[in-house]
Amino acid sequence: MRGDADTHGRGQVLNDVTTAPTALEPTASLSVEKVLSVHHWNEHLFSFKISRPASFRFRSGEFVMIGLRGDNGKPLLRAYSVASPAWAEELEFLSIKVQDGPLTSKLQLIQPGDDIYLGRKPTGTLVTDALLPGKRLFMLSTGTGLAPFLSLARDPDVYEFYEAVVAIHSVRRVSDLAFHDDLDSKLAGDPLVEEQAAQQFHYVPTVTREPFHRNQRIDKLVADGSLFEGIPGAAKFDPETDRIMMCGSMEMIKDFAAYFEANGFTEGSNAAPGQFVIERAFVG
Repeated sequence: MRGDADTHGRGQVLNDVTTAPTALEPTASLSVEKVLSVHHWNEHLFSFKISRPASFRFRSGEFVMIGLRGDNGKPLLRAYSVASPAWAEELEFLSIKVQDGPLTSKLQLIQPGDDIYLGRKPTGTLVTDALLPGKRLFMLSTGTGLAPFLSLARDPDVYEFYEAVVAIHSVRRVSDLAFHDDLDSKLAGDPLVEEQAAQQFHYVPTVTREPFHRNQRIDKLVADGSLFEGIPGAAKFDPETDRIMMCGSMEMIKDFAAYFEANGFTEGSNAAPGQFVIERAFVG
């Protein structure tokens, strides 16, 4: 996740195409990496992979600064969650395209071989270290907020920590369901988690503005219990057994943070683990 002002699927394609900048120079806080591949999911959503320096270490679920050269010649950076797991040889990111967005207006035009800035210090709270031990991990996301959970869902340690790992993804249109096939297959073919995910991973996609087999917002799925169908355990959130991560629209995060606090959950951090976490760097 992240990007310019709207980070969750409301961007548009630029009409005026410009050339993505190249030949960037590294700095003390930024390395320069190569774009390896780009996948455009629809007219306002894309993902891309870049090279990973040997010295780059991160925990699945963390974010990092990435960017390009700005119009003033200086690095133009935004925080993006890493969508690839911590063991991957490449780094993957998920982004929207914002018309006239300072960064994404340029970023959406990148091609394999282009240069891109990568921050040297990943960080974040959407990590298992910020949660108390539990039995079920629920990852609630809207739009590009899915990105950190793609990383966590492919981390074998997560399946050692939790009996059930649940990724909930709410979008407006069917084409916004990035990585749907991988998740719907329970990560079949993944070299490290395929066997565990087949038994423990659950994917709950929902589309709110087009026909789909599930078309309610996440709060409605929780209220009527349908979110929990097929998942071992109670058909409700339990602070004794359930741990929650949230990433996506501010409305969703604020509403659910209040909901969880009212139901006996405490917010966690790297310094003081709790029962639910959000990424404060994105919410403010």
